[in-house]
Amino acid sequence: MDDVLRGPVGPAPHSRPGAGPPRVLVADDEDDIRALVCLAVAKAGATVVSAVHDGTAALAAARAEVPDLAVLDVSMPGATGLEVCIALRDDPATAGVRVLLLSAGASVDDVARGLAAGADAYLAKPFQVSSLVRQVRSLTVEQPA
Repeated sequence: MDDVLRGPVGPAPHSRPGAGPPRVLVADDEDDIRALVCLAVAKAGATVVSAVHDGTAALAAARAEVPDLAVLDVSMPGATGLEVCIALRDDPATAGVRVLLLSAGASVDDVARGLAAGADAYLAKPFQVSSLVRQVRSLTVEQPA
């Protein structure tokens, strides 16, 4: 299944006209998936500012250098992608970070939990790199108001 499900999407909060490519945080506990996501981010014209293996490291990285987008695996040690998403939304410094959740769980309930946690989009694993590239571009390009 390679469907992308999206929640409400407003303007890209950290768009920085003239400030270089969008900055993306990648968090996945599987090395191969993390590397694949980093490749897709680069293909989308964005820069990976941090690639980490667990949710605790993802939250610390996001607070140290606020990204434009966080691509988070739902099932990670330390803190799940859902927990990281909620923590990002609860912190005024990171509340505007766009969040794309990745998960092998793609039931209606899984997606609903992700969007309820504040995710901007949800992509089921396994995914096609081209779908991830499109999502990264979509979530890091400023939307018309």
